[in-house]
Amino acid sequence: MKLPIIMVTAKKEDIDTIRGLGLGADDYLIKPFNPAELVARVKSHIHIHKLLLEEENTKGQELEQEISYGSLRILPKSRRVYINGKEIMLVNKEFELLLFMAENPNLVFSKDTLFDRVWGMDSFGDTATVTVHINRLRDKLEKDEKQQFIETVWGAGYRFRID
Repeated sequence: MKLPIIMVTAKKEDIDTIRGLGLGADDYLIKPFNPAELVARVKSHIHIHKLLLEEENTKGQELEQEISYGSLRILPKSRRVYINGKEIMLVNKEFELLLFMAENPNLVFSKDTLFDRVWGMDSFGDTATVTVHINRLRDKLEKDEKQQFIETVWGAGYRFRID
């Protein structure tokens, strides 16, 4: 556990301050000093320390959140996908398409909606690219699987199917 360190010293030379900070001190206070300044510096460092701890704890929780359906695991923050513990390599848009559908299971999305949500409203292209990416995802995810993750709903679009 890292704690803030404040050096309180009578050494006034710039080189002493530089050495103290270089050795790992978070702050350097030269005697004589106003006690109120010391209290303010201590409070400031404690506040910063608490913020850093909260941020560290939040990062750890974010990394642990995953989307799992059967043998499929999706780790959104690290952008990784696993089937039966084996990592599946996806290109950027394949991952974004899979993630969007997995975050909205059992909902049917038209090609137009998927194109708008994954590629963005300002993108140029054809909704046929959605079909191409869906087929690539199926090839990668459903290779040796009996479970079909992406289902075609004829005349409507696609859905990420969970049983």
